Amino acid sequence: MTEREKMLAGQLYDCGDPELLEQWHKAKDLVRDYNRTDSKNLNEKDRILTELLGGRGENLWITPPFYVDYGCNIYFGNNCEVNLNCVFLDSGRITIGDHALIAPNVQIYTAFHPAHPLDRFGTPNKDGSFNFCKTLTTPVTIGDNVWIGGGVIILPGATIGDNVVIGAGSVVTGDIPSNTIAYGNPCRVIRENRPAEICKEVSL
Repeated sequence: MTEREKMLAGQLYDCGDPELLEQWHKAKDLVRDYNRTDSKNLNEKDRILTELLGGRGENLWITPPFYVDYGCNIYFGNNCEVNLNCVFLDSGRITIGDHALIAPNVQIYTAFHPAHPLDRFGTPNKDGSFNFCKTLTTPVTIGDNVWIGGGVIILPGATIGDNVVIGAGSVVTGDIPSNTIAYGNPCRVIRENRPAEICKEVSL
């Protein structure tokens, strides 16, 4: 298997692999161009996102600055909005459904490292040269009609169901079921998420 195949399969891989570094540098150049593009130049923004992302539906709005690892492992549904200063570390796949609302400073991580330094770096090189740390990935999946509040951190392997609200500042360490409102560190379900009219009827 190539290092890229290992990465996407969730196996231990070397992020210093030349193929991965080539894609990493390409993504950094594309997000640099995106972040510097005139705000009203929607055609150029659209062109860059088409080249950067793995896939997307219609009506994607990303407010710069926006940061990624590889870009090509990020997939959006239709009618999604990402506010400024978001970081998507997409060594593993990040899948976001339709009608997503992602607030400023949200961080989505799919990569993590072995806990012990010898497993991360191996034995030090005698010549003092640098080894990239070994890495593992687990995908992150976000369902339809999800609102992620400002400053939320989503850790590797988390799945967030449909119609979920994640409160600002939360750290999502595991799965959040559909039709819920959740917040906290670690993020936990607080209550069901039901339409206002239904809630009003129930309270009468």
